[in-house]
Amino acid sequence: MASRPAGRPREFDRDAALRQAAHLFWQHGFSGTSTRQLTSALGISSSSLYAAFGTKAELFAEAVRVYALRYSAIYDRALQEASAAAVIERLLRESVAEFTRTDEGHPGCLTSSAVMSDASSTLDVRTYVADLQRSDEARLRARLEQESADEPLPGSATAAELAEFTQTVWQGLSTRAELGASRNELDGAVDFALRLISSVPAGR
Repeated sequence: MASRPAGRPREFDRDAALRQAAHLFWQHGFSGTSTRQLTSALGISSSSLYAAFGTKAELFAEAVRVYALRYSAIYDRALQEASAAAVIERLLRESVAEFTRTDEGHPGCLTSSAVMSDASSTLDVRTYVADLQRSDEARLRARLEQESADEPLPGSATAAELAEFTQTVWQGLSTRAELGASRNELDGAVDFALRLISSVPAGR
């Protein structure tokens, strides 16, 4: 086997490293993931880890931000749909697909999993995630308010009620995925949620 020429820098895929680190944090929690585990999984030395990402907390923060922006991008796409019902359905369907990706190595949503409550030393990350989730809900509410000005929303709900309900379902889908629910099971839950929204009579 040919050896790598001396002095040639080792190829480093930062995105792949962040995904691998996220898998470890998902599996073992923030406090339960050691630097030794991270360097072994990423195939780099401790000094290279610190040079690339800083501390373990900084690596965790970057991994969380990458995943959080992926989830936020689902909102971006869903909000482009033509009707409130279509917005909510696309948001929930795409989220289910994301939560159950087989290539991620762990189901659910990193930013809403128990990993976040374990990360007591990274409160700035938890604040970032909470702010982003509130922002996403506010964007959803604004989109629903825009539609409610022209016609009643599904279930005759207010924009605030429908946005809060949708976020609650979203969180529940993530938790169910983390506990092992399949994509078909979660899609069934989405079906039921959509029927429930459309069947609620006015004034209830």
